[in-house]
Amino acid sequence: MRYQISGKQIDVGEALQTHVKSELGEVVDKYAQRPTEAVIVFSRMAHEHVCEATIHLSTGLTAQAKGHATEIYAAFESCREKMDKQMRRYKRRLRDHHRDRVAPVEYGGGSSYILAPTEEAEDQDGQGDQPMIIAEMETKVPSITVGEAVMQLELGGQKMLVFRNEGHGGVNVVYRREDGNIGWIDPRNSK
Repeated sequence: MRYQISGKQIDVGEALQTHVKSELGEVVDKYAQRPTEAVIVFSRMAHEHVCEATIHLSTGLTAQAKGHATEIYAAFESCREKMDKQMRRYKRRLRDHHRDRVAPVEYGGGSSYILAPTEEAEDQDGQGDQPMIIAEMETKVPSITVGEAVMQLELGGQKMLVFRNEGHGGVNVVYRREDGNIGWIDPRNSK
């Protein structure tokens, strides 16, 4: 597994890196047999240290956890415990869903844009209600099943996930509703 351990305006020493690799390696080896990459970022927020960890698995799933504490090692331990809990909770589901998958998940490219307002949308004041371009980024769109997408949504703690449905190849969206349930948008079924 490839580790990327860094700090935002914090010096991450060799001792901490070794500790992170050994502890996180145990969690990953225990629950997920095919990890590919782990990204761990340490930062400070006021008086607290923050540790954010993201583990990418070869099955296409991404597990994320975040820990806060006044000490940097305690922040990592909090993050590791949350990651352990997530991986333990989904171990059976990961095994059941991916037993038939022999090849890793394929990713297609996709662009994400926030568009600028048009001239017609501007008010008399010269300001419009339309958004300005504030971000433009590329993202990967995985080709997975709906069940895998829901699991990815829950593992990553995301509000929405766009994916290519492995069953028919169309673009679908799963999202967390305000009532806590999961919504699924499949444009192919809207006809």
